[in-house]
Amino acid sequence: MGNGKMKKEVLTFPLPKKNKYLAMLAPSFIVYFSYPKIICKLKNLGFDKAVELTFGAKMINRDYHKILEKTDRFWISSVCPGIVETLKNEFPRYKKNLIPVDSPMIAMSKICHDTYPNHKIVFFSPCNFKKTEALKSKYVDYVIDYKELKQLLKKHKIKANKKNLRFDKFYNDYTKIYPVSGGLSETARVKNILHENETKILDGIQKLRKFLDNKSNKSKFIDVTFCKGGCIGGPCINSKLPILLRKAKVLDYVKRAKKESIPENRKGLVKIAKGISFKTNYK
Repeated sequence: MGNGKMKKEVLTFPLPKKNKYLAMLAPSFIVYFSYPKIICKLKNLGFDKAVELTFGAKMINRDYHKILEKTDRFWISSVCPGIVETLKNEFPRYKKNLIPVDSPMIAMSKICHDTYPNHKIVFFSPCNFKKTEALKSKYVDYVIDYKELKQLLKKHKIKANKKNLRFDKFYNDYTKIYPVSGGLSETARVKNILHENETKILDGIQKLRKFLDNKSNKSKFIDVTFCKGGCIGGPCINSKLPILLRKAKVLDYVKRAKKESIPENRKGLVKIAKGISFKTNYK
């Protein structure tokens, strides 16, 4: 969850030209913003680079797979900071069961910090838990939620005046499904290492509370998100669409991404993250 103090700085626009800024988006953005127009708008706001969290998700998936493949103990996913905080506060006896791996946001911010050490990293968040997580992290300089981004674009009358802009680096198509409930299990290929009855997917904190209060089955891994539907149900996604239509937007985005022709130097290759540790301890 990071080890710094809560930062108080507020990012001002237009962005100061003395610094370079990198925009870091969670793939849930597709529910609220149009792709690839949002990339153009971010560049017109003054961002030098724009990337997505999907490569960070790919890297933590590798650690999840290794842990789940070799263990017989009960594990709870730690990709959602809302779940991490709830366990700390309401079910402290289960803190030891949180998988000791960074969230995709923290993993991606580490990668960006390593690749672009001279850029200020700005994370755009779909929820308040992720916002708090980013504010505490030493790898993120600023955080803005989706609602605030929408207001910024409107206030500064930002238009998408260039077509077909793409994320600058770290492309990964299949983990774009991560913001949908069960996206972690699907992309980390959990079904290849655990039996069906050993994995449970829960979306919504009430479902987790009920499960932990009555845990009597043989589940070895719980893939869980705080919000109903996954991150697409986050409180900063100010959409009137029902969860099923939000999910459809994500699935269409994944389908489109798989058809894109991406240069090799923009792909999320494992070697880019060589030497970076994504291990953590949720105390």
